[in-house]
Amino acid sequence: MLRNRLALAAAALCGVATGCAVSAAPAVTTTAEEFGAALARHDGVVACAMLTDRARGDTETFGRSCATQLASLPDPGPVQGVEVWGDTAQVRFAADTVFFLRFPDGWRVGAAGCTAGAEAPYDCEVKG
Repeated sequence: MLRNRLALAAAALCGVATGCAVSAAPAVTTTAEEFGAALARHDGVVACAMLTDRARGDTETFGRSCATQLASLPDPGPVQGVEVWGDTAQVRFAADTVFFLRFPDGWRVGAAGCTAGAEAPYDCEVKG
């Protein structure tokens, strides 16, 4: 009974506190590690399947294959930090910054191969 009340209280606070972002961090981290591992293996098929539809479409312009494009990205290295803001997240790897979006079926990659740019906050090889 007490456990149910605590769960309901936590759920109620989720809309007014940043605790939801904190609770989402493990899911983002897991997804990021899976994406990073796919890039490290040069497994473009798996990495491409983790993209948003828009990001996947961005990689498939001019007859390019999403899987081929993602297989050419370098190994991002280990996850260094995760920041979550509602339905968006930024994951800093040792050698990359990747942005994620939350969908009903989980977190998906919205942009990858990102470096801080002079003219824009980030310049990304994959974006959507």
